[in-house]
Amino acid sequence: MARDNKVNMPSGQGGLTRYFDEYSSKIEISPTAVIILAVVIMALIIILHQVGGGFFG
Repeated sequence: MARDNKVNMPSGQGGLTRYFDEYSSKIEISPTAVIILAVVIMALIIILHQVGGGFFG
């Protein structure tokens, strides 16, 4: 009777989704460059908030 309640998994990967690890992008940006770019953009926004009212009324 125990065999009647057996759950059959699909053949292959058992229902797991597999993502490709071998993806390579044509554009490679280092993490350091991303952090530096974010800091520069934040500084630019802060500067524009401080002095931008004089330029743009």
